[in-house]
Amino acid sequence: MKKLLAVLSATTALAAGAASAADVSPAIIFDMGGKFDKSFNESAYNGAEKFAKDSGVKYREFEITNEAQREQALRNMARRGSNVIAAAGFAQEEAMRTVAKEFPDVKFCIVDSAIEDVPNIRSYTFKEEEGSFLVGMIAALKSQTGKVGFVGGMDIPLIRNFGHGYEQGVKYVASGDEVFMNMTGTTPAAWTDPTKGAELAKSQFDRGADVVYAAAGATGLGVLQAAADAGKFSIGVDSNQNWIHPGSVLTSMVKRVDVAVYDCYNSAKDGSWKGGHEVLSLANSGVDFAMDDNNKPLISDEMLAKVNDAKAKIIAGTLKVEPYTP
Repeated sequence: MKKLLAVLSATTALAAGAASAADVSPAIIFDMGGKFDKSFNESAYNGAEKFAKDSGVKYREFEITNEAQREQALRNMARRGSNVIAAAGFAQEEAMRTVAKEFPDVKFCIVDSAIEDVPNIRSYTFKEEEGSFLVGMIAALKSQTGKVGFVGGMDIPLIRNFGHGYEQGVKYVASGDEVFMNMTGTTPAAWTDPTKGAELAKSQFDRGADVVYAAAGATGLGVLQAAADAGKFSIGVDSNQNWIHPGSVLTSMVKRVDVAVYDCYNSAKDGSWKGGHEVLSLANSGVDFAMDDNNKPLISDEMLAKVNDAKAKIIAGTLKVEPYTP
């Protein structure tokens, strides 16, 4: 985290006076799935919690339960005096654009959208394809059948990017391996359907897959459960999910949403905040794969060496991972 914050600080430094803790009144809007989805939203929550712990500054929060609430929630936070407001999820972009123009003195931050034309919005996106490439390698190195799977949430380019990077990683290890891909749905309900996630994972296991990567928010919890029940392997996403089913979760593609939220608040507090777009990648520790005591027995030293070699090459630019292009 220190490495990434240093990079972000370097890219956002400007001549501005530091704000005192009393001057900063943060808020966060969680998207569909809730703040305890053990994935994307929970990572955002962890970033807000870390800031509150480090600074002593409390924050307001709201959990979206339907699409119509986004604009109202952002506007209400601004009206109630919040002066730096973070929103988790690309789906909040339109609402944020509208509300940010109504409150030009409020600082807004959004995770998973690239906004460069609104001066009081700071946006963060990630090179999900890079982290997904590495977990794709791990899946292929672990697979005994030469067949692995991917279960995405809402069928959108962002989630296709996870799958595209994953498939490249699989093929990098074993060009003949087969990758099954399914999306959960085409509406926001696709993020909150663990039953459907489990069904899709089971269908992939029935076709011979022995490792399935879930990039589906709370829906992915069904994938992880199905893998544990079947004696197969799963790969978690966004947060480190290795602990959920130790011995079954092979690794997690960690996407540091927490660092983006922390940077949003902390830069407002120290006076370095500015609008614009930040891209978080392997090079600045914005994405990675998770290793801990829960999955260490599952990944051999030989596997780890191969993955770390590819990671170094991606960071150096000698190994290219192509993003998904619609």
